[in-house]
Amino acid sequence: MIQIHPSRVKALEQLNSFVENNLALYARDRNFDFGPDKRTNTSCLSPYVTHGVLSEKEIIKEAIKKFPFSKIEKFIQEVLWRTYWKGWLERRPSLWTDFLNDIERLKKEFHNNKIFKNAINGNTDIECFNDWVSELKKTGYLHNHSRMWLSSIWIFTLDLPWQLGAEFFMKYLKDGDTASNTLSWRWTAGLQTKGKNYVAQEWNIKKFTNQRYEKIKLNENATPIVSDKEYVQINPDFNNAEIKDDQILLIFDNQLCFEESDFENCKFKKIKLIKNTNSTRSIELDEHLIEFKSDLITDQQYRLQDKFEVEIKDISYLKNFDLSNVIALYPGIGENLDFLNENKINLKFLYRKFDQMTNQYCNKGFFNFKKFIPKILSKLDQL
Repeated sequence: MIQIHPSRVKALEQLNSFVENNLALYARDRNFDFGPDKRTNTSCLSPYVTHGVLSEKEIIKEAIKKFPFSKIEKFIQEVLWRTYWKGWLERRPSLWTDFLNDIERLKKEFHNNKIFKNAINGNTDIECFNDWVSELKKTGYLHNHSRMWLSSIWIFTLDLPWQLGAEFFMKYLKDGDTASNTLSWRWTAGLQTKGKNYVAQEWNIKKFTNQRYEKIKLNENATPIVSDKEYVQINPDFNNAEIKDDQILLIFDNQLCFEESDFENCKFKKIKLIKNTNSTRSIELDEHLIEFKSDLITDQQYRLQDKFEVEIKDISYLKNFDLSNVIALYPGIGENLDFLNENKINLKFLYRKFDQMTNQYCNKGFFNFKKFIPKILSKLDQL
């Protein structure tokens, strides 16, 4: 069973091992889910990317050192999907707000719904679905293809709201990412690319699970979910605040590798690592996931303590904290930023050069974004 260790050292080991041993065959094998004990055909690096322990830039540069872009283009695209989703949502932040409001309403509506309860407990009549639910809860991870199948079955065969499925994933996934998770569920439903939904089919599951499942009764003729809702696009302000001597730097749980950041050589008086626990979240996370995040924060503290005075604080601490000499690494659309906004905590932010450069290409669909990947790669050494 896959083990995702909450440390930068283990993340680098995983990256190096994948590049050296498995990247060459990634494009050929990536769609196969061989089971929770056989994950070498994918990188399993996403939990580290979500928390900033590894950056997209770092992963791509390591991969390109070993292979030319033409050989590993599919892998690079998959790494940059997360960049794209994040940038897309930054340009349409009200979608995340609507999603949270929908969850609050739907949880009341489906509180005693038997189909919903069977789904989240893995007690449906669909064996593969039940196995994926069990794996998700045990490991905090699922193969990407299985995520697609599960979400499609959830929406179109079990006829459950996509929003509750997205919340279910966020509760357990170690790579649970505000943008990637929410927008991927919308994509499956047919809302993200309007009129184009993803429908799980028995032959596809059978083939790409290496014949592990058969006789799967699914709704294979489902039509896309339709919505008239349009999200107005904004141009986010990604200009850095002024960095002054002796400022206190706040780091949230999405950028937990400060020593490899754009600001590693800046002089800060102190660094505070900010935890967000279930008492201050809209979506309640599994305790194992909260522990994983906490361990990653502790690992970052350990790596910085020889150079900075570092302490870990709960996000609620900021409500009564003097912010006059404080600056923060931008936490992105999601629960951390929500807490700041809801409590009128007005921080000055620092943004990654990578996000400043790539966000302009996130205004349309991924196929448009994909055209700019060579240009993005050509600028990596300047970031």
